Amino acid sequence: MTPADVQVTFCATLVDQWIAMGMRHAVVAPGSRSTPMALALAARDDLEMLVVHDERSAAFIALGIGLSTGVPAALLCTSGTAATHFHAAVVEADLSGVPMLVLTADRPPELQGIGAPQTIDQIELYGDTVRLFIDADVPDESSAHVWRDLAVDSWLAAAGVDSGPVHLNLPFREPLVGEAGELPPVDDHHVGDDPFNDEVWFMTRLSMEELAAMVHHPRGLIVAGRGVDDPEAVSSLARTLGWPVLADPRSGCRHLAEAVCAFDAIVRHAPFAAAHVPQVVLHLGEPPASKVLGQWLQASGALHVQVHAQGRTLDPLGIITERVYGVVSTVCEAVEPLVGGMVDPGWSQSWGAAERAAQEAIAAVLGDELSEPAAARVVGAAAAQVVLSSSMPVRDVEWFGAATNAVVHSNRGANGIDGVIATAIGVAAGTGEPTVVLLGDVAFCHDQSSLTALAARQLPLTIVVVDNDGGGIFSFLPQRSSLSTERFEQLFGTPHGTDIVALARAHGLGARTVESADDLRAALTDREATVVRVPSDRDHNVAVHDALHAAVAAALS
Repeated sequence: MTPADVQVTFCATLVDQWIAMGMRHAVVAPGSRSTPMALALAARDDLEMLVVHDERSAAFIALGIGLSTGVPAALLCTSGTAATHFHAAVVEADLSGVPMLVLTADRPPELQGIGAPQTIDQIELYGDTVRLFIDADVPDESSAHVWRDLAVDSWLAAAGVDSGPVHLNLPFREPLVGEAGELPPVDDHHVGDDPFNDEVWFMTRLSMEELAAMVHHPRGLIVAGRGVDDPEAVSSLARTLGWPVLADPRSGCRHLAEAVCAFDAIVRHAPFAAAHVPQVVLHLGEPPASKVLGQWLQASGALHVQVHAQGRTLDPLGIITERVYGVVSTVCEAVEPLVGGMVDPGWSQSWGAAERAAQEAIAAVLGDELSEPAAARVVGAAAAQVVLSSSMPVRDVEWFGAATNAVVHSNRGANGIDGVIATAIGVAAGTGEPTVVLLGDVAFCHDQSSLTALAARQLPLTIVVVDNDGGGIFSFLPQRSSLSTERFEQLFGTPHGTDIVALARAHGLGARTVESADDLRAALTDREATVVRVPSDRDHNVAVHDALHAAVAAALS
């Protein structure tokens, strides 16, 4: 084979092995140096490839695919600064444990350090945020026997129990266009491996009997967040213990009979909070966004046991007493037969009554007025897949959303607002299911490059934009009352005056403004508009939140 053919054959071998191991999506940002890998990806009819003009958007689309499917997508760019635009999504993938295969094309060694165009130092570009870094050599036919090993190693590092991003730096020489020759034999040893459901893997210094003894108490709580792999296992354990489940929307547990969804508003009510201090708290997965809940748990003096599958510490409040690193359902199923006999029916019944009262109060206050919490309540149950911006939307759905079967996603690893639209595009492309994303106008403007060519993708995606002309979340912070209005607006309110509907239409997308909650429901049902604008006022939004908390407090009293 010619050197160009060898390069394409090398890339085709990697792609073939990844597809054999389960890869179904690739996201490609156009460029020249990445041609051998781009050709290998495009040649596969059994791979869905999305070509995305902007590297940052491409990276968050790949993130959305991995977030919603649990299967890594290949993410490809050319050499130079293109690779730096992947970094934010790689950081989020690391902190949220999202599998991703990051492929950066590079100049060959002889072009490094001499001022060649589009050439930067790409070695370990993303530092320790990746599970594995591989700096491949320029492909050579003599090393063909290890090509599939490289593909297997990178796949297993990305898609293991402690999943995350893997970075392969791939130098190529010109000419870049070639024809793939015969591929090395498939490595069947790992084909069919299911690294996402390792039913025996967990680590703890405790035996299961000791762990069961720790949670053997009638006054306990389960706090469920993202990372719950089987809600029914959580439900079964909760019934056995007689505990309520304080369910973050991302946990998938909000439809359970034991679920308490309005926990933020409930624990704001001082008499209820004081009378329901838990003795034991079992934290499953990532913590919810609610600061009020976190502070209440921190002050409880309870024993806190945490179970999650990421190989890192998740304890921003410094309250965890015991950690178990493992698959949540595995631990729940191992502990459940060892507990029982300490159930206090009044405990769970009291929490259930509070949940019902809170939900009725929230619904009564919201009515059909189109407030930001009302939009969150509608969107939270509007589609099979829901994506929430990591600012007010994720909080409003957590605080004021009702029970739902929707699968809810949010980039809470680094809590940034970048790439929200792109993440939702990845979720819609990865699952093929109706997807709604809720974000603010600032996040929308921040990610407007992701609207490029979106109309042509024909995805089942609706973008709901809460437009209060600025950073609404800052109105809830001390800066709002301690600064002059002029200074606050300059630094935090940051009005921008963007016409959301006109911007969407400029990209060939259907767009409209809605005026009521029923109007929003109709827009999400007919799906004639890809972008739906929800007008809001920042000061009025603060007042609505205050009214909701007061109504729940009155209902609990």
